[in-house]
Amino acid sequence: MEFTAQQIADILKGSVAGDPATKVSGFSKIEEGVPGTITFLANLKYEQHIYVTKASIVLVNNDFKPTAPIEATLIKVPNAYSSLAKLMELAEQSKAKKSGVDAMSFISASASIEEDCYIGAFAYIGENAKIGKGSIIYPYAYIGDNACIGEQTTVFPHVTVYKDCIIGNNCIIHAGAVIGSDGFGFAPEDGKYKKIVQLGNVVIEDDVEIGANTTVDRAVMGSTIIHSGVKLDNLIQIAHNVEVGYHTAMAAQTGIAGSTKIGDNCMFGGQVGIIGHLQIGDNAQIAAQSGITKNVRTNAKVMGTPFLPLTGFLRSHILFERLPELNTKINRLEREIEELKKNIQAYGKTENLSV
Repeated sequence: MEFTAQQIADILKGSVAGDPATKVSGFSKIEEGVPGTITFLANLKYEQHIYVTKASIVLVNNDFKPTAPIEATLIKVPNAYSSLAKLMELAEQSKAKKSGVDAMSFISASASIEEDCYIGAFAYIGENAKIGKGSIIYPYAYIGDNACIGEQTTVFPHVTVYKDCIIGNNCIIHAGAVIGSDGFGFAPEDGKYKKIVQLGNVVIEDDVEIGANTTVDRAVMGSTIIHSGVKLDNLIQIAHNVEVGYHTAMAAQTGIAGSTKIGDNCMFGGQVGIIGHLQIGDNAQIAAQSGITKNVRTNAKVMGTPFLPLTGFLRSHILFERLPELNTKINRLEREIEELKKNIQAYGKTENLSV
């Protein structure tokens, strides 16, 4: 399906700089642009590509000022990146949506499947489970007894949702994710570990996206809670009784130990590790590979293991890079000091003799 620059600008509430009749039917990266596609420029680090791209339309921020001629038609918008995301979402929604129940799926007689759902081959829907209107359950997904999936939620292949867990509306759970597995709870007893039964569940609120092979453990008692708008990357571990605040985002291989409470609008880089029973304040930003061993205050930006304020870590890192040079300098100074001591001692002996 083709759209003109003017039609796209109307959708995005933007303005056209160039030919409003320019047509596109697909997307491309700015450095790999081809005619008939739309691309974007949000980060001026890549500005050089806009002057040579072959894409027909480029989304740019309203304040963009070209420094050379541009062949493509521009659409100026408040935020080029979010505007591109909106267009791509509309393109995805225009595709034919799967529907119906495959004859090779298993649905318990007590389960409730609302209208416009898709249940793929070899998917399993347990007793008293509920699947909301318009949700998609791909092949080989497992939805346990008493589990509840909200409306317009997508569960990709090989996702496992354990019993009693609740997933809200408009969520996306990617392949291989496990929701509601037992938390890591064991009590030492006579030199062995006795399993602590995990009686709670997982509650995932609306508009949450969970990446492939991410795990969210059920609570010992109560609920492990992922609040609305949270975005979890692939290969993340969320332990029992953790609470993740609204609109927090975590990159891959992050691990959160049990009972830690994470605030709203936080951002975690990849491979962040957080020990249990901590409080992470709202709007905290934690850089990749940081190890968090104590509470993090609201609005903090931290980095390192053990973590430091970001500016302090960067200053320390500069010194760390200079350690070999500083070590050489210290060794030289020590030798010079020893020489000075010897000279002073020798001078003192000479003075005594002369007296």
